[in-house]
Amino acid sequence: MITGMGTWDIGHFDNDSAADFSGSLDDALESERENIIRTALTRTIETEEYLDSDEACAVLASAALIAAQCPGGTPVTTAYGPKKPLPVFSPDLRPLAVQALDRVLAPESELVELWDEAGHGPLFRKGVTDLKAVLLT
Repeated sequence: MITGMGTWDIGHFDNDSAADFSGSLDDALESERENIIRTALTRTIETEEYLDSDEACAVLASAALIAAQCPGGTPVTTAYGPKKPLPVFSPDLRPLAVQALDRVLAPESELVELWDEAGHGPLFRKGVTDLKAVLLT
């Protein structure tokens, strides 16, 4: 789908960056996994310069994992998601995830530019908007 980015489909885990992020969650102690997600979200929210696609992919993966625990959330069943159990996330991660997703969609975001260049920008934005809708319930 996006050449040169290690992306094979439009799903939140269908790229090398998200798969690597999932691996980092699996490599961490269970007690550290929520903090890894919180850090990815916070770092993105605080980014004022150009947002790298790798950071944006980690946010999408994080938001999908948080949304999976929300009412109406879709379980993460992809082979590229974390294999090890995740803790029940603190509810305060939901608004952080929404803020981080807003930053991913904002100007100066490499991932949006890549999806737009590949002709899949609207489909990408719909996936992010759907995630936000679950997180806001």
